[in-house]
Amino acid sequence: MLWEGECLVYAQAPALTGEEIEALLAEARVARFCSLNEDGSIHAAPVWYKYEGGRIALGTPRASRKAGNVRRNGNVTVLVDVEGPPSKGVLIRGRAEVSEYKFLEAVSLFERYMSREEAERLARGLPGISEWVKITVEPERVASFDYAKDEAYRAALQG
Repeated sequence: MLWEGECLVYAQAPALTGEEIEALLAEARVARFCSLNEDGSIHAAPVWYKYEGGRIALGTPRASRKAGNVRRNGNVTVLVDVEGPPSKGVLIRGRAEVSEYKFLEAVSLFERYMSREEAERLARGLPGISEWVKITVEPERVASFDYAKDEAYRAALQG
């Protein structure tokens, strides 16, 4: 795994271990997906995601800004965090690509958020609203932080 030995460490908080990163990516509910707009500004959007095989996968309409940005420039950043205090999170910088979204992939992602029956119903209904694609992020650099491990931060919370 990329985070074994290659993690950047934020100066303001200790890093998560590789095992803690895996657990956070599997458990957190929402990620912030950041891509580069054509004018050079950053587009950030909260997304449902699934962590699978070391990659982050999400669905989005084919005509979305996220998909268009990735088709033009695959450099992205994904933040998966847990609000605090104390907060912890994983910041993933990587390359993304757009591909066709298969029904069972959509169901698998949606099952993180709802029952299998509801996930199948949503996966069947979304194509009637818009054509959907899958964005897959291959991590290149990973940084993490866990303020619960920072003694000075914990002391400040206690006054």
